[in-house]
Amino acid sequence: MNRRALLLFVDGLGLGADDPAINPVVAAHTPCLDALLGRKLAGLTARFEHDGALVVPTDATLGVSGLPQSATGQTALLTGLNAPQLVGRHITAFPTKALRELLTEHNIFSRVKALGGDVALANAYTEEYFARVKAGEMRHAAITFSALAAGVSLRGVEDLVAGRAVFHDLTNERPRSWGYDVPEITPRQAGANLAALAGGYHLTLFEFFLTDLSAHHRIDQPPVAVVAMLDALLAGVLETTDLSRMLVMLTSDHGNIEDGRVDTHTRNPIPTLLIGRGRRDVGEKIASLTDITPALVDWLAEDMGH
Repeated sequence: MNRRALLLFVDGLGLGADDPAINPVVAAHTPCLDALLGRKLAGLTARFEHDGALVVPTDATLGVSGLPQSATGQTALLTGLNAPQLVGRHITAFPTKALRELLTEHNIFSRVKALGGDVALANAYTEEYFARVKAGEMRHAAITFSALAAGVSLRGVEDLVAGRAVFHDLTNERPRSWGYDVPEITPRQAGANLAALAGGYHLTLFEFFLTDLSAHHRIDQPPVAVVAMLDALLAGVLETTDLSRMLVMLTSDHGNIEDGRVDTHTRNPIPTLLIGRGRRDVGEKIASLTDITPALVDWLAEDMGH
């Protein structure tokens, strides 16, 4: 049982026009993606393979009118179920009771654990986060909720210090500004830490959502800077990953950051980028968000004798 999968979830990343004037993904400095693909991560309408990397344009609309949203998109991704169709619409932000029921029953963490696999959520959480949830000031988003529903232990500041977790800002700037004694690192080092962690689990997931926040103008960092951070994270992952054992998959829940003309989500396909072992086997089964979890689980199951 030596297959491993690292799922990099990037909130709000679509496949937009290959035009730096309107697409921050094209305008950004992305040497890792450029080298992987021999082009920018844009302008793709069909499956594209280059030098060990496969990009699958992936439908996020799921046959439901309106703009795709995070709660239903992430639920569809994590469960393989057409969440917006089941609840009748795209639902933004945090999962509703109906979506939480779907996530509890069918999430990817539980499904891999049921096969006998080891799973990890690589994000680090602070004590303040749990205090705000307990006080009812915020709710768990779909990925955090799914991990907890599957009995996955959430990582804390001590894991961040030891390099056993990655904070969502990649550099630890935010927890340092809150007074935590954690090391300042680069996005590239965050990627290396993530790769080292992923080597010990059958499935590791990391959630990066600065893309969506930046596109909505909710943080000071401009979209081109956030895309450059993501590229450096991926570079750090690939530099320290044994791709003969590991499938690295980068995907999203809906489009957003790829169109600088709007600050809403888009109906663009999202990119599912697959690198390393099993990329073609998994990639050939993916056409929409609902295919990602079944394809990954099936691929891991084969290695576990199921």
